[in-house]
Amino acid sequence: MLVKVYGSAVFGVEATTMTVAVNVDTGIYYHLVGLPDTAVTEGSFRIAGALNNVSYNFPGKKITVNMAPADLRKEGFEYDLTFAMGILIASGQIKANNISDYIIIGELSLDGSLQPIRGALPIAMKAKEEGFKGFFLPRQHVKGVAIVSGFDVYGIENIGESMKKSMSPY
Repeated sequence: MLVKVYGSAVFGVEATTMTVAVNVDTGIYYHLVGLPDTAVTEGSFRIAGALNNVSYNFPGKKITVNMAPADLRKEGFEYDLTFAMGILIASGQIKANNISDYIIIGELSLDGSLQPIRGALPIAMKAKEEGFKGFFLPRQHVKGVAIVSGFDVYGIENIGESMKKSMSPY
């Protein structure tokens, strides 16, 4: 199953929206394409550990993750939550209607908790400008992006909680 989710990267003070397409298919392998650096590539280990530790599964199937735009080098740990939610949706472990209306950003720890990210405010401002309805991000950034009016903000402490509770914006 193919699913598109959206993340973002900050270059200087400017945010750029990233389209992340995740496909889960028959076979066994994890492919990550779109100029990821080592930190982004290593995310598969953090994601697998986090999902397994919050009672989800890292699928034993062929997973292809494509990050676009392809010509921009992707750096950092902020894509973990984007990839994890894409994998959960594409593998049928969760249902998420209208997920493409939201930016998803966050670094995962092996226990599923989210760590702080860089550039939450410029990401929120760019997402609103581009017509996104809201933002899933680590809870500690909720107050910092609250100045963006008319924009739903979902603060998440743990990826397990993010899917198991009814999410209402702050």
